Amino acid sequence: MTIEWKGVFPALTTKFTSDDRLDLPLFEKNVKAQLDAGVQGIIIGGSLGEASTLDHHEKIDLVKFANEKVAGRVPVIMTIAEGSTRMAVSLASDAAQAGASGLMVLPPMRYKSDHRETVTFYKAIADSSPLPIMVYNNPVDYKIEVTLDMFAELAEKPTIQSVKESTRDVSNVTRMINRFGHRFKILCGVDTIAMEELMLGADGWVAGLVCAFPKETVAIYQLTKAGKIEEALKIYRWFLPILELDIHPKLVQYIKLAEQEVGLGSEFVRAPRLPLMGEERERVLKVIRDGIKNRPI
Repeated sequence: MTIEWKGVFPALTTKFTSDDRLDLPLFEKNVKAQLDAGVQGIIIGGSLGEASTLDHHEKIDLVKFANEKVAGRVPVIMTIAEGSTRMAVSLASDAAQAGASGLMVLPPMRYKSDHRETVTFYKAIADSSPLPIMVYNNPVDYKIEVTLDMFAELAEKPTIQSVKESTRDVSNVTRMINRFGHRFKILCGVDTIAMEELMLGADGWVAGLVCAFPKETVAIYQLTKAGKIEEALKIYRWFLPILELDIHPKLVQYIKLAEQEVGLGSEFVRAPRLPLMGEERERVLKVIRDGIKNRPI
């Protein structure tokens, strides 16, 4: 399936049962809500999907299940977040066989690769797989920045097509466009600056709180791209206190709590993460419930 790399791409949470197994029926319920809202693709096994706690077989099972339920309506993107090039290439190959339409690839995990090593890593995956690739550029959380000079080298690989722009510097959208034109599609990867980056020319939004609020997320994207800025701002300003849950180290617990509150998920996470409790849970719940109470139509 050809990927246009525009629109809203939910970074889906991984649903678990109380006994720590994949909760596929609940996962399917959320996927249906995303499709009904008009998303342009779904992403499996990202940071929000608790990739570091999923084993290889679980990741592939999720891709197969999602591919079956999506039934060709939108592309299914598999996340590659591995510690070695060999493991990354292996997962990319298995994802393709399982029906994934594309890959979202982080730099090497647990080792801070330099310029040459980072570029070689991405090229190795591109050479080993026919699937289109979105580079996940998040130096804030993963300590490796995919620089403009690196992208200049990666541009020779036609399957490296887009970037999840998570540097948290909105100016990077303009830097990318100034240097490469439209060679790379740009998708904002930080909920709290998504509308700003869309207005600066980003093509899409890899979203987190979309897992709980799919209609509102898609509405902001569509209105912004249609130039209906005031209408988009009304929703965005309502949404911002909730969107800020996306930039906390416990974003998984926070967003899963939001999913539970709107009936699209549960609080179950995989250890070492633990469900929220006490004052922290009540504080986050207040943000979520205040938002639901004032939810726009």
